[in-house]
Amino acid sequence: MKIKPLADRVLVKQVAAETKTASGLIIPDTAQEKTQAAIVQEVGPGTEKDKVTVVPGDKVIYDKYAGTNLKMDGEDYLILKMSDIIAIVE
Repeated sequence: MKIKPLADRVLVKQVAAETKTASGLIIPDTAQEKTQAAIVQEVGPGTEKDKVTVVPGDKVIYDKYAGTNLKMDGEDYLILKMSDIIAIVE
């Protein structure tokens, strides 16, 4: 199944959360924070008012409570509005 976002929506796949600290300590699942970084998978066409400025493959940072969670083919995705994306990571 393929999902094509509409308007100024962007389909992203979250980057895996860190499981170890810099000093090598393992972080248990219950203590891991939800990551706010993701890889863009698909983008909508945008609107006259809200242009889409990311492309598939971009790594982005988004607002902590933004988006709609989606499970497809056993994978977790998130659909965000373009305005919820804070930055592109280069």
